[in-house]
Order: sequence, then structure tokens, then C-alpha cells
Amino acid sequence: MNKLVEETIESYNEYLSILPKGCQKIADDIRQTNLNEALKEILAFSEGVSWLISANVNLEKYLYYNPLNTEKIHVFLNEINSGLEIQDYVIVADMFEYEIKPFFEKCQTY
Repeated sequence: MNKLVEETIESYNEYLSILPKGCQKIADDIRQTNLNEALKEILAFSEGVSWLISANVNLEKYLYYNPLNTEKIHVFLNEINSGLEIQDYVIVADMFEYEIKPFFEKCQTY
């Protein structure tokens, strides 16, 4: 197996395994009114899941398939953005804890 493919799969699996904990931390930080930290974490989350989608697409080019509901992830990102725009931090925290975290807990690794 190509070294780059191996490293990508390893990074993908590792990131996927820590996502639920990160989602819970974002929810907790929002609820504890640690908004500056939560907003930084949300940015990192957005960049991370964008990388996850990209890695998944690129791995398919090498015939490594793993089901990842990218449409659902885009819906999450849009809902987060909408919640942040209207400064409804309760709904954003609830999304991370009750929708996004369980979604990533069920995602399969390679």
C-alpha cells in the first residue's frame, strides 16, 4: 500500500475516533459560556470535517471505500453556521451533543 494512503487512512481513523469527544467539549464550553474557546474549537471542527470529507473522496480514487454521509455533515455545518449567526448558542451546543456527536460515534473507520 502506498505510504501516503496508509498515513491518510491512519490520520482519518485517528481523527474520527476523537471527534465525539471534541463535539462534547464544544457543547460543554458553550454551556459554560467559554465562547471564545468554543468558537475556536468550532472552526477547528469545521476544518477537520472538511479534511475528513476530502480524505474520504481521495481514498476512493485508490479503491478504498468507506461510507461517510457527507451530505449530513454539510447539513450540520450549515445548521451550526445558522445558529451562530443568530447567536443561539443553546441550539448549537445541543446540536453538538445530541446530533453531531452521535453521528460521528456511528461512523466507520477504514
